[in-house]
Amino acid sequence: MKRVFATFAIVFFLFAAGNTLLADAIKQGDPAPGFELRDQNGQFHSLEDYRNKWVVLYFYPKDDTPGCTTEACEFRDDIFAFKELDCQILGVSLDDEASHKAFADKYSLPFPLLADTDRTTSDAYGVTTKMFGMTVAKRQTFLIDPTGRVAKHYAKVDPDTHSKQVLADLRELISQ
Repeated sequence: MKRVFATFAIVFFLFAAGNTLLADAIKQGDPAPGFELRDQNGQFHSLEDYRNKWVVLYFYPKDDTPGCTTEACEFRDDIFAFKELDCQILGVSLDDEASHKAFADKYSLPFPLLADTDRTTSDAYGVTTKMFGMTVAKRQTFLIDPTGRVAKHYAKVDPDTHSKQVLADLRELISQ
């Protein structure tokens, strides 16, 4: 009986701890955490720089990998549609500026790739994880409104269709 109770107590604790962590996750309507990060050209970008604009802040695991390349190229291909809606795309990973530069140049990416090498921004957005023994950013996106609040959080992302999905949601939010 004691073993059953102990097992129950452990499961309950883990469940409660998990729910607490989920309760702290960024939700729609929350202020987006601020950041100041360098891009592939060494230029600083902060969320405040984009006040009064829509921002697609997309996190991805690693430069020049299949899914990350697909996602970045989809955003690249839709860049003019995002610009028409006064929306800035910002990619973020834990890779450094040199890696971002090579990736952006190789695929002609027309938007900043931000280097979060100390994980501060990824941690603030709750997207830091371990993958294949490496610490990386999860593939997640935050659509941030012109007032700096999270309008939509995409926790599950399909690199092949994500850009179009965000674009459709952005159009709907602007029309409301």
